[in-house]
Amino acid sequence: MHRRQFLTSAAVAALLATIPAIGPALAQDTPQAVVEAYLAAWNAHDSAKAAEHFADNVVYYDASVGKPVEGKEAAKTGVIDNFLKAVPDAVWTMKGKPVTQDDRVSFEWEFSGTNSGDWADGTKATGKKFAFTGASMFSIKDGKIASQSDYYDALGFYKQLGLM
Repeated sequence: MHRRQFLTSAAVAALLATIPAIGPALAQDTPQAVVEAYLAAWNAHDSAKAAEHFADNVVYYDASVGKPVEGKEAAKTGVIDNFLKAVPDAVWTMKGKPVTQDDRVSFEWEFSGTNSGDWADGTKATGKKFAFTGASMFSIKDGKIASQSDYYDALGFYKQLGLM
């Protein structure tokens, strides 16, 4: 009888010991974790790693541009590469905690750096430091960013760069 109780207790203990190992693995797939890993890749200046968080058919909307960029490669080259080449010291900081609901994540942010590289549209580097705030909204599907929408003060940003 004692042997059976011991074996049962040992089996339950072994099962419970695996739960912490499972918990963090599942937590990495939450919409918030996906967005935080994406932000970390931006801050590591690794556009390829950042783009890995996109779904193949991602829709990236920048309100200051007005027309969405569609597809993983187009979003990588048209948005991430563009910013990281023009601002190689870029820092994208989440302000406060994100708001999450189901597969949606939103947060206010600050983007800062020095415009020491040319922009993809041919605009030459200004050499000026800048910092501006905005907000982003993400939709996550199957552990990937299906859509991202960015809203920020583009006029204030351009003024800081001396472009207006």
